[in-house]
Amino acid sequence: MFILKYKKIFITLSALIVLASIAATIVFGLKLGIEFTGGSVLEFTVKENIDKSIIQDRLIKNFGQGFILQETGDGYTLKIKTEGDGITHNLHVLNVISNNNPDILEVQKFDTVSPTLGSELRNKALFALGLALLCITLFIAYAFRHVSTPVSSWKYGFITMIALVHDIVITIGVFAVLGYAMGIEVDALFLTALLVILGYSINDTVVVFDRIRENLTLVPEDKRKAQFEQVVGNSLTQTFVRSLNTTLATLMSATIIFMVTDGNIRYFALAMMIGMASGAYSSLFVASPLLAFFNKVEKA
Repeated sequence: MFILKYKKIFITLSALIVLASIAATIVFGLKLGIEFTGGSVLEFTVKENIDKSIIQDRLIKNFGQGFILQETGDGYTLKIKTEGDGITHNLHVLNVISNNNPDILEVQKFDTVSPTLGSELRNKALFALGLALLCITLFIAYAFRHVSTPVSSWKYGFITMIALVHDIVITIGVFAVLGYAMGIEVDALFLTALLVILGYSINDTVVVFDRIRENLTLVPEDKRKAQFEQVVGNSLTQTFVRSLNTTLATLMSATIIFMVTDGNIRYFALAMMIGMASGAYSSLFVASPLLAFFNKVEKA
């Protein structure tokens, strides 16, 4: 199949994208939401037409620069974010914004998270991702324990982990760029999206690997090493259309959510779109070619 014929190109392209994503994450970093940093979010609707600059001037005069003011929705709904201890006096802030006339404002949401809780959640999020990667790798190695020729079962697990890291790193890298360029934050929903991406990606990879395992059983064990790349190519051909159709269907669903929603849900859908596209690519153009590459190295 053409994927194996040009496997070096596909693997090199993936490596370059992953390196670029890592570089973006290191240089720009992720713009963390208050769930991870601690702070407060006050979202309110202005019933009367008050210019955003006037509100900003009032906030600066009373609270300094320790806040972020964003326009959402139709431009009359505003969101104030502060870090650290956050907004401790909700009513006082509303009085400042409205010039002691809070009746012209309608509070939509007020959330506050302590810095300690935010730090704890961030650490638990990293632990959850790491544990998920480890468990998936061990499960794949166990599931393919009877397929030891010509590629060891642990290599199936190792390659699966590479594909999963590929998908997660690219998604994080894109959001690092978006956070720097557009101020998009990552929150608990973003973590949920990463975990869903792991599940989606492993499903796609296992479908291809399982077909490889089935086709290997049809080849005598003493000939598997010589015919392994052909078996991988046939398996890719048999699963390619199925994987492509599944990806397109799920991408359409995520795209619709992205188009019709706003705020955090919209960015959750965006993360899903990036991760699913990356997962489909890694399952077909990275994981399977790496199996063939490992077999070729062992033959040499």
